[in-house]
Amino acid sequence: MENQSLWYLENIDVTGIFCPTKIGDNENHVANNYKKGEYIYLPEEDSNKIYFVFEGRVKIGTFNESGKEITKAILGKGEVFGELAAVGEQKRRDFALTMEKTTVCVLPATDIKSMIKENKGFSAFLMNVMGRKMLETEQRLESLVFKDSRSRIVEFLHNLAIKKGQRVGFEMVVRNFITHQEIANMTATSRQTVTTILNELRNANILTFDRRRLLIRDMDKLKSEI
Repeated sequence: MENQSLWYLENIDVTGIFCPTKIGDNENHVANNYKKGEYIYLPEEDSNKIYFVFEGRVKIGTFNESGKEITKAILGKGEVFGELAAVGEQKRRDFALTMEKTTVCVLPATDIKSMIKENKGFSAFLMNVMGRKMLETEQRLESLVFKDSRSRIVEFLHNLAIKKGQRVGFEMVVRNFITHQEIANMTATSRQTVTTILNELRNANILTFDRRRLLIRDMDKLKSEI
C-alpha cells in the first residue's frame, strides 16, 4: 500500500504549486529549512500562509488551559498544514513544530484566492484537505467519548497503518514510528498505558516495534482488538 497522504498527487501537481522547480522565479514561493524542534508558527501568530511538507515531519498541536500539550496531527512528506488561512483564519490557533530536519514550501494567503479561481484542481485539493481533517477530528472526538483507553490506542495504530503504512508481503510497516508519549498525546491516554498496550500486542504476535518502525503482522487481528 502506498502512503495515503499522497493520494491527491495523482490528480494535481501540488509539489509544483507549492515548490516550483526554480523557487527564484517567484519571490512569493519560499522553501524554508528547519532543524528538529523548531516552531514554524505558534498560537496567535498571523495566519497568512499555507505550508507543504517537502521533507521531514511536522507536529500540529495546541496547549490546554493548564499548559499541557495536545497533539492534533503528525504530518509527513506530501502533506499540507495551515490551510485555514485560505478560509479567513486571522490568527493561528495551533502550533506547528518540526520533529526532525524539515523543509517546507510556503504559499502566501494573498496568492490563494487567485489560484483557486485559476486552478480548479487546486480548489478541489484544498476542499479535500479540509474535509478530510474535519472527518478525522470528528472520528477522534467520537473515540474519546465512546471508547476506552485501550480501544483508542489500538484504533490509532490501525488508522496509522492505513494512512502511513506500506505493505511488505502480508504485513504493514510504518516507518519513522512516533514515540509512546506522542501516541498518548494523540489518544488522550498516558505513556505508561501506551507502552503496556503495545507490549500486549507484541506478545500476542499482532505487531512488533522499535524506535524506527512499527510492523503490524496481522491487520485483521489488530482491528478485532478495537
